[in-house]
Amino acid sequence: MPVRSLPRLFTASLAALSLGTLLAGPAASADRSADRVRAETIVFIENSRFDPQNVTVNLGDSVRWINNHNIDHTATSDDGRTFDSGVIPVGRSFTHVFRARGTFPYHCTIHPSMRGTVTVE
Repeated sequence: MPVRSLPRLFTASLAALSLGTLLAGPAASADRSADRVRAETIVFIENSRFDPQNVTVNLGDSVRWINNHNIDHTATSDDGRTFDSGVIPVGRSFTHVFRARGTFPYHCTIHPSMRGTVTVE
């Protein structure tokens, strides 16, 4: 590409960017939560417990349970509907994205004394 065409390409790109911003309107610029980088919180399954036992995340963030124990486990919401990992084999993980605010108690269906809570703000 010749050097003299670069300014025209830059101008066209800048115009397209500006037009996109104008078309998006004030609603898009007011919603900064969509611009936030989503986070992942890790919960380790070790020694027949969830570590940490209780976590707080933001709406849209994910929690990943990693089974570092020497036996299988699950991470299942107490209501049985919000999330259910099924069996998480040794060395594997399960991830759930939280799309609703609230407090979500959970347990291991194989070992019901293992309990935890995810709070979504």
